[in-house]
Amino acid sequence: MAEYKYKYNPNRSSEWNYGGAKWKLSRSKIDFFMECERCFYADNVLGTKRPGFPSFNLNIAVDELFKKEFDVHRLAQTPHPIMTEYGVKAVPFQHKDMETWRDPFVGITHKHEPTGLIISGGVDDIWVTPENKLIIVDYKSTSKEGKIEKLGDTPWEQQYTRQLGIYRWLLEKNGFEVEETGYLVYANADKDLPEFGNQLQFETTLVPVQTSVDWIEETLSDIKKCLDRKDLPPIGENCEFCPYREAVGKKFFAIHQQTKK
Repeated sequence: MAEYKYKYNPNRSSEWNYGGAKWKLSRSKIDFFMECERCFYADNVLGTKRPGFPSFNLNIAVDELFKKEFDVHRLAQTPHPIMTEYGVKAVPFQHKDMETWRDPFVGITHKHEPTGLIISGGVDDIWVTPENKLIIVDYKSTSKEGKIEKLGDTPWEQQYTRQLGIYRWLLEKNGFEVEETGYLVYANADKDLPEFGNQLQFETTLVPVQTSVDWIEETLSDIKKCLDRKDLPPIGENCEFCPYREAVGKKFFAIHQQTKK
């Protein structure tokens, strides 16, 4: 059998672009817009996507194991030990659409009438309180110094806060009552052990995240305006891709001009 070789293809099928039958505004695309409007426009309108990153397979494995673990308690309708440890009075939520909501290619969806955009987001987990209020939960894994007990103010951590806010907003738009406080089930691998020994040891903590949905309506309006533009949107303040394209384009153009002489 021939060895599989992935080849980057910058141009996607038009049905997956804005206006196409399969296009939706996912939670990750909303974050993409907030990172750089120009890259977002090139991706969703022009259909030229950024090169992707390799999958974080270890993180995916931790996510899958967490899901299996919490599903045992979902079936039994009992609290997971970490809920008890942190005093969260809830159990994993049972619902006929739970697997659909978890599917990153489907997720929880809502049509935003003011813009006509279909918003989607695939959740990791949902818990429910005795008062029948839902709690948004996401699984995270990393390896860094210290015990992870709260979020900082890095771009990644700001993204996590927006992520849970979008999931909350989607559930509320689907008629559910949702707690403002969501949680990250955070697995932190210990790098200070004397040896690997064919295993990683994690410390799992529950990190509360105060969600906000106040920013979403205005952001969706801005995204709609961006998608409908006929000119190029501005470059994101911290975007590394746009300066790279510009610098390389100028150098390529200079070589092209020289070779024409």
